[in-house]
Amino acid sequence: MPSTEQNPRLLALDEDDAAANPEEYRKLLELYDDSMRNLTEGEIVMGRVIGVTSNSVIVDVGYKSEGLIPIEEFTDRDGRLSVEVGEEVDVLLEKTEDLEGHVLLSRTKAQRMRKWTEVERAYKDGKVIKGRVIERIKGGLTVDVGLRAFLPGSLVDIKPVKNLESLRGQEMDFKVISLDRRRNNIVLSRKAVLEKELEKKKAETLKRLEEGARLKGVAKNITDYGVFIDLGGIDGLLHITDISWGRVNHPSEHFSVGDEVEVVVLKFDPETERVSLGYKQKSEDPWTLVDKKYPIGSRVKGRVVSLVDYGAFVEIEEGVEGLIHVSEMSWTKKVVNPAKILEVGDEVEAIVSELDMDQRRISLSLRQTERNPWEELTDTHPEGSVIEGKVRNLTEFGAFVEITDGIDGLIHVSDMSWTKRVKHPSEVLKKGDVVKARITNIDVENQRVSLSIKEFMPNEWQDFANSHHVGDVLDGRVVNVTDFGLFIDIYNGLEGLAHVSEIDVAAGSKLEDHFQVGDWVRARILRIEEDEKKVGLSMRGVSQPDEEEIAELNAAAAARKASDYRPGREAAKESGVVKAAAEEEGGEESGRRRKAKSDDESEEVSDTGDDVDAEAGSEHSPEEE
Repeated sequence: MPSTEQNPRLLALDEDDAAANPEEYRKLLELYDDSMRNLTEGEIVMGRVIGVTSNSVIVDVGYKSEGLIPIEEFTDRDGRLSVEVGEEVDVLLEKTEDLEGHVLLSRTKAQRMRKWTEVERAYKDGKVIKGRVIERIKGGLTVDVGLRAFLPGSLVDIKPVKNLESLRGQEMDFKVISLDRRRNNIVLSRKAVLEKELEKKKAETLKRLEEGARLKGVAKNITDYGVFIDLGGIDGLLHITDISWGRVNHPSEHFSVGDEVEVVVLKFDPETERVSLGYKQKSEDPWTLVDKKYPIGSRVKGRVVSLVDYGAFVEIEEGVEGLIHVSEMSWTKKVVNPAKILEVGDEVEAIVSELDMDQRRISLSLRQTERNPWEELTDTHPEGSVIEGKVRNLTEFGAFVEITDGIDGLIHVSDMSWTKRVKHPSEVLKKGDVVKARITNIDVENQRVSLSIKEFMPNEWQDFANSHHVGDVLDGRVVNVTDFGLFIDIYNGLEGLAHVSEIDVAAGSKLEDHFQVGDWVRARILRIEEDEKKVGLSMRGVSQPDEEEIAELNAAAAARKASDYRPGREAAKESGVVKAAAEEEGGEESGRRRKAKSDDESEEVSDTGDDVDAEAGSEHSPEEE
């Protein structure tokens, strides 16, 4: 038993008490000596704070003297003291007595030793520990788990993290995958924690996965063809076609990454763990009631959602679109470019013209919202009525005259003269002329109107029939040579036929060996057929013009040409067919230039008259020729 000189604390005992009760005093000394023997250097012991100085904290661990611990070991990151007098703390007994007689203690080392013990236990048991990311270093991150640990960049997350710096200061759960206490080395993995959580979520999700089930998930990734939804440990694909019953140009129009979404499981393959999801299936297919809501002939309202070369798609309601074809945009215009009529976003009214439930197609008509102007024309301008209009275009086979706004009628070359063969309409009319014409036919279905001006022109046939008789001898010019005879212009374009049997030529010889177009000939009238408007001629026994007479005939023809005399146009003016003549440009060549110019003019929205030029021409092929 140590003496009081060796143990100064014994001096604190009252000597009178010891003398009064020597046995109790002996037991107390033994207990004190036992406590001294139980304190071992390098051991963590419990101490009590009994005082705080400006630079130290005084801790009593039950030894013969107190220990001094630097105050820095009791201050937090902000420099504030984190302990109070009377509080118990764990400390490491580094040395039982230093040179000054104090016990050498360390709170920091005690904490590190306990933390190492916790980390080692977590490593052996595979448990998760918490830590805070301190900083980014080469290859990963430094994490404070009570000790300094390393988190490799590849183990930060299940998927690569582009910006590790963004994790600084965040508290997370980690798993210890490697440690070396001797080298003070701890390696962590957050990926392992996430994978375990993911497996748990996946197992729970797989229990709920079945076709038709409604699940909640988070939009994880968006592509051109759909959205990947995280259902909890397993991803499903929401294809673009299953996002909405309506038109979807891109999935990003409906979803953003991170959105919480409720979806329907359309298909699930347990072997491959592929999941097909639907969003539109949460609501009823709008096409089931389309035939009842939008029957043929009904008027609907909608919004233009897309323009294509052949028309415009109109959304009537979500999931239900109809097509307005270019041919159904206007009654009177040929629409080549729908963008000239409509724009995306326009609100329009249209008539349902066709409905195919099997193909899920609706055909709409914009023009049917108004009365067909061609039907109106039969009321306002019936067949036989006389109209006045401007010549809008000349073609090889006729002239188009504006009757009403958007509706043109065709004066075919065969309806420009009673008898004269009109080779081109410019012989009678010019573009820009205001003319008088009679409506001879209205074809509503094919949208065509036939006009005629010959009713108002001089009737050369009647004049000829009144002033000529059978037996009269006439001079004329050959206009056509055929195997069966000669066609001869005998009166202002009126042609007669001299059959080969009525021409003095040797048997077996061809007419083209004796006659050419333009030759002057003389013939006698054999017959005048008023009903058929035909003249039969004979050249037998009729003396033909000699050179002197031919010269006179050519001179007369040249004189008429030099004066720019055109019987057809002059007759049209004199008869009142041309009410206001266009500015004369003069000559056949200028007419050709005008034709070339008009042929080159093409607009993206043109008149229907121009559209049917070719068809009208084939329909009115002149049989007279």
